Amino acid sequence: VQLQAYGGGLVQAGGSLRLSCAASGRTDSNYVMGWFRQAPGKEREFVAAIKWSGGSRTYSDAVKGRFTISKDMAKNTVYLQMNNLKLEDTADYYCAAGRSLITSSMSNPSRYGSWGQGTLVTVSS
Repeated sequence: VQLQAYGGGLVQAGGSLRLSCAASGRTDSNYVMGWFRQAPGKEREFVAAIKWSGGSRTYSDAVKGRFTISKDMAKNTVYLQMNNLKLEDTADYYCAAGRSLITSSMSNPSRYGSWGQGTLVTVSS
């Protein structure tokens, strides 16, 4: 499956952005779609993930209550709605797809086999 992420940009602290990740190629109910981010000089970290079937979601503690992951199966697209953005949310955001992930492994980037290009989110004061 190929992934295309977009929607990043410059936003002031406290503002909102919505990222999109369009998937092409074969996807099925076993897929899990995830969002990860990587700030300069830091390791890639988990943000959120959603199961393609059923819609079970999980979030990192850093974004819980501020970010919402959702999906539109008709459009083969996953979204990340980011509200109340903070300076520390500045990073390149990547979407990823993995198959047959159990809930406890959804935050592990090594379990995802397909990655999109990053989209940069910059939060300014």
